[in-house]
Amino acid sequence: MTTTAYLNGQFLPLSEARVPVLDRGYLFGDGVYEVIPVYAGKVFKLEAHLDRLQRSLEAIRLHNPYDNHRWIECIRQLISLNGGGKTDQTIYLQVSRGITAKRAHGLPDNPSPSVLAFTWPMAEVPESVISVGVSAITLEDFRWHRCDIKSIALLANVMLADEALRDGHNEAILHRNGKITEGASSNVFCMIDNILVTPARSEMILHGITREFTLELASQAGIRTEERDISTESLRNADEIWISSSTREIYPVTMLDNAAVGTGKPGSNWRAVYSLYQQQKILYME
Repeated sequence: MTTTAYLNGQFLPLSEARVPVLDRGYLFGDGVYEVIPVYAGKVFKLEAHLDRLQRSLEAIRLHNPYDNHRWIECIRQLISLNGGGKTDQTIYLQVSRGITAKRAHGLPDNPSPSVLAFTWPMAEVPESVISVGVSAITLEDFRWHRCDIKSIALLANVMLADEALRDGHNEAILHRNGKITEGASSNVFCMIDNILVTPARSEMILHGITREFTLELASQAGIRTEERDISTESLRNADEIWISSSTREIYPVTMLDNAAVGTGKPGSNWRAVYSLYQQQKILYME
């Protein structure tokens, strides 16, 4: 089936979507994005994603080209054109600062933002993730200092993720000045002394929608949670480590830097929260 995309007011085949070379998104990575899961045709946590998109746009001093009503209508039509509720999907939204007459670092006074959106089928969580878990490696976080902005300028994240993949791992867990920040494309949690700990919200991490949802579910499961600094040593000694994102949901990390995490198997706390996540998805889809 041909994937239909949305580009600046027009629905067209994704293979035919074109962006001019003078678009600042292409030249400078000057833009922001969102990735949103869709279960059985229903967008998951849409309001939270649109709120974060607004925060990112404000942070880069770019006006939002659409109000929420137009975003919702665009997303609903895009879902309908790409199979509706027949399959789970992932939506990608991107807003760049648009086209300028010449390449110049200074921000234009009256930009005309460029809007792109498309979907792809959401992959099922592999059975091996549930039964065995995934592997991660710790790497120095050399990204910029505004990781709370969901910027399309992701070269540093790409390089860090690639280093992990080349070494046979599923994710890179990043640290800065001896403290854990996040994964190359995920937020990080760990069980320390029966407390689920995750780095506090700051400009050094993305304020993940799934991160917030995971904390809510952990509280529902009777697990105490804390948002605070995690040293690299504490992470390596944790009983459980999890990573979360809109596309991964919640994965258990059972190997870190080639050493077993806890028992080396997905932990009971992760299983409890993962089960709640699946239950909430089903309720949301009904």
